[in-house]
Amino acid sequence: MDIAALRQEQLERAAEVQQEDDFEVMPPRYIGGADVGFEQGGEVTRAALVILEYPSLRLVEHRVARIATTMPYIPGFLSFREYPALLAAWQQLELKPDLLFVDGQGIAHPRRLGVASHFGLLVDVPTIGVAKSRLCGKFEPLDDEPGTTQPLIDKGEQIGWVLRSKRRCNPLFISPGHRVSQVTALSWVETCLNGYRLPEPTRWADAVASRRPAFMRLQEQG
Repeated sequence: MDIAALRQEQLERAAEVQQEDDFEVMPPRYIGGADVGFEQGGEVTRAALVILEYPSLRLVEHRVARIATTMPYIPGFLSFREYPALLAAWQQLELKPDLLFVDGQGIAHPRRLGVASHFGLLVDVPTIGVAKSRLCGKFEPLDDEPGTTQPLIDKGEQIGWVLRSKRRCNPLFISPGHRVSQVTALSWVETCLNGYRLPEPTRWADAVASRRPAFMRLQEQG
C-alpha cells in the first residue's frame, strides 16, 4: 500500500472540492443518504444508499451493495476503503439525489478529503458530511439545548460545524462535502432533523444497512 501516493491523491482531489453552493435543482426533489459498514471481520464492505422525497422526507428507494473490501483500515484514508461499495450501490439507483448526506467527514479531515468530499467528487453531486465523531479540529463547548452550534476550526480555518441535534446526545460534526457551502451544509442538516440525533437521510441509510426495526416495519407495510 503506497501511503505517499494516496496522500498525494488526497491533496490533489481536495483542491478540486467546491465549497460554494452549486445545485442543479433547488430545493432538491430528492435527498440521498449514504452509510458504509463492514462485515465478516472487515472482509466485506457494505454500503447503503437511500433516496428520500423532499419535503416529505419519505423513503422512496433504497439500495445495498456488498463487495469484497479492497484495502485495510488506515486512519486518515478511510474514503479509499469505503467509496468502491458506495459506487456499487450508486450504480443500482434508479433515482439520483439532488443532494446527498454521507455518514462521515466532508472537508473536516486533515487533508480536507473525507468520504463525503471524495465520493461527491466521484459522482459530481452536492454532498454533506454528517459524522458522529470528530476527526480533527477544535471547538468551543456546546450548550445542552438542541440546535446549539459551534464552528469547527483547524489551523485557523473553519472546516465545519458542531451541532447539538438532540438533548443528552453527543453532537454531530457537519462539514461540506462537495458543491455545498458551510452555511448551506448546516442549514440542510437542520432542515432534515426530525426529533432524532441523525438527520433523516443518514438515519434511514443506517436503518436500511442494519435492517433496523423501523425499516423492517416499512418493508412489511410496503
